[in-house]
Amino acid sequence: MEYIGIKAQNTELSKDLVLLLHKMLIANINDDIAGRFRKAGEYVRVGTHVAPTPEHLERMVEAALVEYSSNHSLYFLDKIAKFHLDFETIHPFCDGNGRIGRVLINFQLLQLGFPTVIVRDKEKQVYYNSFQEYRDSKNAKAMEKIFALALTESLHKRIAYLSGQAIVELAAYAKNHKKSIQTLINAARRQTILAFREKGVWKIGENYK
Repeated sequence: MEYIGIKAQNTELSKDLVLLLHKMLIANINDDIAGRFRKAGEYVRVGTHVAPTPEHLERMVEAALVEYSSNHSLYFLDKIAKFHLDFETIHPFCDGNGRIGRVLINFQLLQLGFPTVIVRDKEKQVYYNSFQEYRDSKNAKAMEKIFALALTESLHKRIAYLSGQAIVELAAYAKNHKKSIQTLINAARRQTILAFREKGVWKIGENYK
């Protein structure tokens, strides 16, 4: 993450960068596949999805990169969501596709001056379902919503800390302000209040109104 934070300041997203980041992620785990796309004979199946054959991977990745960099009309989060959906559908590596895909999301956000986001384990099923929806109907709305909520939460966290407020758990805030904790949690999940999670616990600025 430190590396992509530095690279995002002056480096464009490219095939070579994708390969380098994959090598950094997978080296010492499986050096044989680190930093290279699947080659002849290496096929991947994810659930019911059979990824494209190795012979087409490089061309497909390059096409996705060109589409991302050349589309100046689509909203930035929608662009990132579509690229992520396309990249994971291509599944260019033998292993680590999900990890490198999420690293690339944060690289793209950092390039635009936004904070990084987390796709949390508790939300993984909705995240996985969004891929099936995209493969079935080319509908990226579910992934766009996931990214929008994640980025909003990340921004809410920074706002709370930068404003100098004392940060409290949402349960304590509900008790102190005589509010329903379930109502506040539902609002936090929708990101209609300035709440955010740390180690899975919802928190908020103590003086939030």
